[in-house]
Amino acid sequence: MTMDTGIDPSVPPSGAGCVECDADGGWWFHLRRCAQCGHIGCCDDSPAKHATGHFRDTGHPVIRSYEPGETWFWNFETSEPHDSGPALAPPDAHPADQPAPGPAGRVPANWADTLR
Repeated sequence: MTMDTGIDPSVPPSGAGCVECDADGGWWFHLRRCAQCGHIGCCDDSPAKHATGHFRDTGHPVIRSYEPGETWFWNFETSEPHDSGPALAPPDAHPADQPAPGPAGRVPANWADTLR
């Protein structure tokens, strides 16, 4: 992958959680980071699917997992996974003490029943 595929390694992530879920009081299953602008959104297993929504709204094609220990990328335009890619501006993941699903205090007790 190269810069012309929608990756800007210099841009830091937008925060520790999904931008829209944090604004709306929602919750997420896992987090994804836009490799172009740093937007943090929730995955497609999350109720709101904000990472995919960000791609639809902006056309930014590449995301990276924002989960601790995961380094994979996904290209929405080609529907292709990539095991690795360029190093992005830190941090590489949400804080280790933040649970998944998260954030703490907003995840419903029946969260597993609400996924897909």
